[in-house]
Amino acid sequence: MELVWVLESVTPLAILDILLVALLFFGVSFFIRGTQAVALLRGLVLVLAFAIVISNVFQLLALRWLLGQLITVFAIAIPVIFQPELRRALERLGRAGLLINRAAPENLRVKIIDDVVQAAERLSDRRHGALIVLERNSGLDEYIRTGIPLNSDVSPQLLLTIFWPKTELHDGAAIIDRNGKIASAASVLPLSSSRNLPNPKLGTRHRAALGLSEVSDAICVVVSEETGRISIANGGRMIMRLDAKRLKTILNAFYGAEVRPTSSLWERIREQTEALVSRVRGTQKSV
Repeated sequence: MELVWVLESVTPLAILDILLVALLFFGVSFFIRGTQAVALLRGLVLVLAFAIVISNVFQLLALRWLLGQLITVFAIAIPVIFQPELRRALERLGRAGLLINRAAPENLRVKIIDDVVQAAERLSDRRHGALIVLERNSGLDEYIRTGIPLNSDVSPQLLLTIFWPKTELHDGAAIIDRNGKIASAASVLPLSSSRNLPNPKLGTRHRAALGLSEVSDAICVVVSEETGRISIANGGRMIMRLDAKRLKTILNAFYGAEVRPTSSLWERIREQTEALVSRVRGTQKSV
């Protein structure tokens, strides 16, 4: 009888309500994926589920009352506990709404790519560590202010000088702004909190590059001081072990003539949905 009542009470509006809630949970899982919040949230859910089962099985009224009061506590505690993840999610949401491409002119981007590739290749040969950031739509003013202001034209020679181990500016990031200038050097970037690192032994430069790419649409070029290998971070992912030719190809795709405005929120949702459907179809075919 209860099943019949449930089926009779389902209306188109109720179905829409359920789909919106499901979409909300999907969006939250998309933003916290690969962060420490996943393990924390999983542990919190397990503890609450265990406490609810125990209180209902043994009729523990005091424990049941306490769980009911925890809703108010969680309303205050969750924003505090998940503050980094909430901040990152809001920043991603803000970037997703950008429809105007504010990158540097195409001819200037082509020159910057050539200069960065030349500098990275020579830094790699010398095994001089480097972290070069290319600003796109997301503003990086807060990170530019942490470094030494330069406002200089980009050139391989200047980048080589900045990251020479004997200089005061080599330990940090050089940020190239949307005007095609080296806005600052020795800038401090946020370290990645993701547990899905391509290599657990990544150094501070690589973690900083990943961290900035997680909270912005900037492109980060990293040269390892230990191995001389070149890597690039974009969108919270890192492509490693690049040579000069591959680096130039990737920069042309991410930053050069093929650069396009940031996708809207609905475009991201559609891309994720299409990827999910493709995986489901592939699983069905394999079965």
